[in-house]
Amino acid sequence: MYITNLKTGNMKVKVYNMESPNGNKVANQFELYTDKGRYFQSYRSIIAFINNKGQVFLDDYYWDYSKTTGKYRNIFLNEGIVETRKKIKSGEYKLKELN
Repeated sequence: MYITNLKTGNMKVKVYNMESPNGNKVANQFELYTDKGRYFQSYRSIIAFINNKGQVFLDDYYWDYSKTTGKYRNIFLNEGIVETRKKIKSGEYKLKELN
């Protein structure tokens, strides 16, 4: 498990492997729970963050990096890529450097 990119200081972090649609734990796909909100990490990169107010931030480089990242990002956000792109375009989702 990799948590190298999340700067936590003294914040507690709980890490869970994401599950496939069949309920199996998936290697290299993680949900991280912190005092500030919930992160999605794919391999060594933070892809998305949902803060405690429900605001969504996507990494400006990695948010749509690969097919596998996209599959689990969609599960994390509970939506498809078309909806995600619309929310980025409208400004509802913010792109920023998360790594």
